[in-house]
Amino acid sequence: MCGIVGIYLKTKKFEKNLGKMLSGMLNNMESRGPDSAGFAIYKKEGNKIYKFSLCINNLNFNIFKKELSKKIKKVKLNQISDHVILKTEEKPKKILEILKLNFPEVSIVGYGKSIEIFKQVGNPKDVVKKFKLADFTGTHGIGHTRMATESAITTDGSHPYSTGEDECLVHNGSLSNHNNLRRELTKKGNVFNSENDTEVAAGYISHSLSNKKSLKDTLTSGLKDLDGFYTFITGTRKGFAVVRDEIACKPAVIAETKNYVAIASEFQAMAHLPDVNAAKIFEPEPGIVYSWGK
Repeated sequence: MCGIVGIYLKTKKFEKNLGKMLSGMLNNMESRGPDSAGFAIYKKEGNKIYKFSLCINNLNFNIFKKELSKKIKKVKLNQISDHVILKTEEKPKKILEILKLNFPEVSIVGYGKSIEIFKQVGNPKDVVKKFKLADFTGTHGIGHTRMATESAITTDGSHPYSTGEDECLVHNGSLSNHNNLRRELTKKGNVFNSENDTEVAAGYISHSLSNKKSLKDTLTSGLKDLDGFYTFITGTRKGFAVVRDEIACKPAVIAETKNYVAIASEFQAMAHLPDVNAAKIFEPEPGIVYSWGK
């Protein structure tokens, strides 16, 4: 049992409050996942800037900063706890190669022009506070509280998972065919850093999107290709979607207003949101993809 949450802003009204809204949702999902927590926030940056979400683990930040400056000339680093947001105009391929070759102890949590990802082992309320989620602004975000079932309780085993540029996924449930699918995707060039079934699902989505499928079509195809019981919330730079498997034993509820769409495992996660009493509230139908944006 895990808790998943997400918000997609349909207007600009609550962009300054996105972090506060999402932090309340994660805090209210503490009972569904006390082992670890994480979140992804999408916010607009300059079109030339790429952002890399990194977990430096036990590496000293000042040493990392000094050594990195020798490899990349123009770079900005923002440290929050053991995570660092690296900003640069260099292309992702070059940065990823530099990080993997020179800093193997650093975990690459995600990258893109919009996304920032933070995740860590610990009580969700502590994780939310440590990364100062309430201070974030943005256009949409997703989060997860984890009760481990498929893999070890580690930062690498925590959600969200990102396996493509500006893409991420959180998941409540379990996949029964993730080992076979992992092997198939590995042959096609995908790289996985954990034994978690959610990372495999994220890799499946990234592989499909890289072949020019839409997010909605990708998740629709996933209903046939991904065996198990699950609810997914997934984000891209401009898109946001939720889907439950065709049996739908994993709970989910949607609250939609003229200003936002909120999704959570339980309504209590959304009870604090502005105007929620006037929202259209419903359970997503089994085997149906609900998407917003592109």
